[in-house]
Amino acid sequence: MVELAALDIAVMATYFVVIMALGFWVGRGERDALDYFLAARNLPWYLIGFSFYASNMSGASFVGLMGAAYQHGMVVFNYEWTATLVLIFFAVFMLPTFLRAKLFTVPEYLEVRFDRRSRWAYACLTILTLIFIDMAGAIYAGGIVISTMFPGVGLWQAGAAMALLAGGYTLFGGLRSVVVTDALQAVLMIVGAALIFIFGLQEVGGWSALMGGLEDAQTRLIKPADDAFLPWPGIAGVVLLGFYYWTLNQYFVQRALAAKSLAEGRKGALFGGLLKLPNVFLMILPGMIAIVLLPGMENPDQVFPTLAAKLLPAGLKGLILTALIAAIMSSLDSALNAAASLLTMDFIRTLRPDISGRRLLVVGRALTAVLILVAVFYAPLIAQFGSLFQYFQATLSYVVPPIVAVYLGGLFWRRLTSGGAFWAILCGLTLGIVLFLSKEVTDIWSSTGLPPAHFTYMAVLMFVFSFVVLTLVSLASVPPSPEALRGVTFEHGDLRADLPAKGRGWNLDYRVLATGLALLMGSLILVFW
Repeated sequence: MVELAALDIAVMATYFVVIMALGFWVGRGERDALDYFLAARNLPWYLIGFSFYASNMSGASFVGLMGAAYQHGMVVFNYEWTATLVLIFFAVFMLPTFLRAKLFTVPEYLEVRFDRRSRWAYACLTILTLIFIDMAGAIYAGGIVISTMFPGVGLWQAGAAMALLAGGYTLFGGLRSVVVTDALQAVLMIVGAALIFIFGLQEVGGWSALMGGLEDAQTRLIKPADDAFLPWPGIAGVVLLGFYYWTLNQYFVQRALAAKSLAEGRKGALFGGLLKLPNVFLMILPGMIAIVLLPGMENPDQVFPTLAAKLLPAGLKGLILTALIAAIMSSLDSALNAAASLLTMDFIRTLRPDISGRRLLVVGRALTAVLILVAVFYAPLIAQFGSLFQYFQATLSYVVPPIVAVYLGGLFWRRLTSGGAFWAILCGLTLGIVLFLSKEVTDIWSSTGLPPAHFTYMAVLMFVFSFVVLTLVSLASVPPSPEALRGVTFEHGDLRADLPAKGRGWNLDYRVLATGLALLMGSLILVFW
């Protein structure tokens, strides 16, 4: 139980009033679907970057990531620096094609490059993952935190209340409300987590005392090949999951699609990657501090609120717990808007191409309301899967590698065909679901004598299988015409697109920024190796 003073409650209440008012004010005057789903394609780089970060800092991060660090130590940071690596690749190689195609949604690219079958298959998968992984996970995390702070409130009721708050301004204001409130919440989250780290480090007696209080295995970034949590070869699987999560997921990419230019979109993606690196201090190390201060916790997902209650004075405690709820709400509002945009633009608009923009806006808002209700009713069921972090990672490992294979192949290999893409997605998802049910949900895998395989290995296996199907079917099919591929694959000229004029300064050149970010990422890996 977390004891809150009157000042804490006042701080939290003030925050919710401010964030709701800001969300409604920013979203006033939305006129059509372009306004609602892509903020009229007018977002600057800093809002894109902050929104990337804030949307990610959900139950899987503040709650799940810190809990995973409490259980497993520094090795969890591999999920953060690989995100930076993937965002660098996205900014340099993938975003130019996406913006050139003027996409509303990420699945729309599959119709532009291949055909409508692949688009609808991926759109269905994305909507399901948004509802049952991203949205439900955020509601579940919020329910845990609120029910921990207020024991008289049940998990379902707490999650429902938070969903209604986040759903309110998302339903009204669309993506513009989401990204502006995300920016405010990102700042609050960073400050809150930094205070937890500073106060926690002081409580354990400093850096040397912290490292001395941990086992050697808990401080290692790279683990042996037989490690149960993340063997070092499994980092390849983490990168594959990162490609889906950061570059092919409407949940995040929607911000970059709304950029006012390619240069702004690239800088926004790189800024989002930069914000991921300090998480070693904001998320991972506080979880390791909790190993020393809070040994023997049964539920690692309660590490963050428990640390806040133990370390911080009244008022500041309310601010930090508000930061946690802000993180969860930020993730929830992003998932809501993304799922509604997929349903509206990938299905309603393609089936009814003559529908007006204002009518699409009405449909999008109605679908957002329905999605909120579905996620609220499903969220309590997540408790049976164990920790949030395991729920997110294990589930995605079996279903997203086929999508990564098709997108990367389609962007960089012109010989691939629509038939290859469709059958790779269909066969990959079918195999993935069978493997997930037999290995993660039931005991069929182990009962048949098959050796244990980490879920990151399964992600690599699924990627290879899907790419083989993609290649074989494509090579047996008639190749697409050059006209059909014009503008929808990577072009070498993209590397020179939107460069600053000579003499305008290095800070405007994405190549310099990407190189600097890669060097910073490499330095952190070496420090914590």
